[in-house]
Amino acid sequence: MSADIFAPGFKTDPYWWEAAPRPRTAEKPLPAEADVVIVGSGYTGTSAALTLARAGRGVLLLDAEDPGYGASSRNAGYVGRTLWHKFETLGNKFGKDVGKDLAGQAVEAHNYAVNLIEKEQIRCYFDYCSRFIAAYTPSHYKKLAKDYAKLQEAGIEMNVEMVPREQQRSEIGSDRYYGGMLLHGTGTVHPGLYHLGLLERATGSGAEVHGRTKVTNIARDADNRFTVTTSRGTVKAKEVIVATCGYSGPEVKWFQRRILPIRLFQIATEPLPKETLDRLIPRGRALLDSKTNIYWFRRSPDGTCLIVGGKTGVEEGGLTGKAQSLHRAMVEVFPELKDVKVTHCWEGQTGFSFDELPHIGTHDGVHYAMGYCGVGMPMGTYMGHKVGLKVLGKPEGKTPFDGRPFPSRPYYWGWPWFLPIVMAYYNLMDWWDRVTSK
Repeated sequence: MSADIFAPGFKTDPYWWEAAPRPRTAEKPLPAEADVVIVGSGYTGTSAALTLARAGRGVLLLDAEDPGYGASSRNAGYVGRTLWHKFETLGNKFGKDVGKDLAGQAVEAHNYAVNLIEKEQIRCYFDYCSRFIAAYTPSHYKKLAKDYAKLQEAGIEMNVEMVPREQQRSEIGSDRYYGGMLLHGTGTVHPGLYHLGLLERATGSGAEVHGRTKVTNIARDADNRFTVTTSRGTVKAKEVIVATCGYSGPEVKWFQRRILPIRLFQIATEPLPKETLDRLIPRGRALLDSKTNIYWFRRSPDGTCLIVGGKTGVEEGGLTGKAQSLHRAMVEVFPELKDVKVTHCWEGQTGFSFDELPHIGTHDGVHYAMGYCGVGMPMGTYMGHKVGLKVLGKPEGKTPFDGRPFPSRPYYWGWPWFLPIVMAYYNLMDWWDRVTSK
């Protein structure tokens, strides 16, 4: 591998910001009051704002940074139809019937997000390209096949086929894996453009957005109204929604103690010849592997370069060090890319809950939706809509996630000090699977 993997003009801003730079909102005074104040302007907060504004509510959407600065413009743009948990794990952990209901919600979230893109004509390069999950070991292939059988048995709406190793080059130009699962009816978007489209629909429906307005306190009075204190003044509100997920800070301490902010890293390569991309990802699928600490690969929406993600959660010498680490990971899978240079390396924070499920509900009168565990594009959009319906008092806001305990852990206050240990364990288990699997 070349000692210098960095292209001229290497950037540590997200690749997605090239086509979708974060909007700067006008610095006008905050309103004195609003029907609903929403804290966090990512997919969840913006989707909730759209639902509420179209129902005639006065909505104020606030963000500590520019709108969509966090995970909503930093993720991989995968539009899946599953939760973080495999289906069999859901059944074992929560019971067969509950597991089926929860898995069904992921399908509903997918359908809601896709229908929204189509209905609103959001130009975000949405592509129903399907997803190939590459089996890291032979035993992983068997586990994927077993999970597929469980999905069929439960009648979950999935179109899946297993691809044996001798056929995997039809999906991925690599011999590193042992076949895999092809999940149809899934896709990709340009996440930054999707967020901008959602934001434009919300503001066009009357929602007011203020970026660079950090919420520092939320206080509830005896009349069940709220005073929201920000870095730019205070606002009275009838209702408040917290939609900060992986960016929840001490100003929303109860939520911060229930969300693990997991750092995800990605690189973009310099432009590659079409024939190279066609060799690496022959059918243009979204790719990921079956490790616990996964790698993922996709073509850029314009079909010019490769986006590579992985090496989650652990610091490796800043973003330049992480770029080198991800470049090595890319070459592990695609050796022919050893001399390809990197144009961008960036990070974002996804929010994991301790039970690895999304959560929606109220705490001290404050509505919330968060904890998407890596599936935030469809689920965040959907749960934002659902929490908006709940504020409106609509029965359609009900979900199987309602009323579930939202766990924390002793000695956890929002900084995941134990994450390097956990990730080292996962990496060890992935290695052990590799060397012992048959």
